[in-house]
Amino acid sequence: MNIILLGPPGAGKGTQSKQLAKSLNLPHISTGDILRENVKLDTELGRKAKDYMNKGGLVPDELVTKMLNSRLGLPDTKKGFILDGYPRNISQAKTLDSILSQRNIKIDTVIYLDSSDGVIIQRLSGRLVCRSCNMLFHKINMPPKKTMVCDACGGQLYQRDDDKEETIKNRLIVYKNEVSSLLDYYKNKGSLLKVSADGQANDVLKEIIELVKGLNDPSKV
Repeated sequence: MNIILLGPPGAGKGTQSKQLAKSLNLPHISTGDILRENVKLDTELGRKAKDYMNKGGLVPDELVTKMLNSRLGLPDTKKGFILDGYPRNISQAKTLDSILSQRNIKIDTVIYLDSSDGVIIQRLSGRLVCRSCNMLFHKINMPPKKTMVCDACGGQLYQRDDDKEETIKNRLIVYKNEVSSLLDYYKNKGSLLKVSADGQANDVLKEIIELVKGLNDPSKV
């Protein structure tokens, strides 16, 4: 089964897609992870991407798409995959359709994690990140055992600049403007499902799994 997980920042895409991938025994594919891996391995695409990153610019869609296409060609995707947070706009969605078509692959469902602004602001404004291993914590929901120190590696925790409340509000406005047409695109294809992501992570995951199981159950069609 091939699944896309979409949602606003703070909706839990990364957490849910990783857990869903484990539950379904499918690879979790994140364009952010692919980008970092290519840079780390010093691939040709990684070097090109790093040039943009070093200048503070966005990595062009063309490079991200080439990396994604390469990842989709690996053997572990033959039984399916969970695509995390991509595409982000109509242009990327059409490009994804094109590269999947070339591989005779189709998307079975697109799951949108719908979360309210208040919950997103609460989640992101309390988020802490380890400078060393990038492990995530939360001031209220998942505080570290020792103040501002990572439980896993002992590294220093910090709050990203884009996790400040005013910045989060601006990010949400930009996201909503961009994602509305993307959701319409998948809705028109009949592949869009929505799940409320405001609840506890385990409850949200259970609902997603039930929806996915329903897609494979002829009696529920």
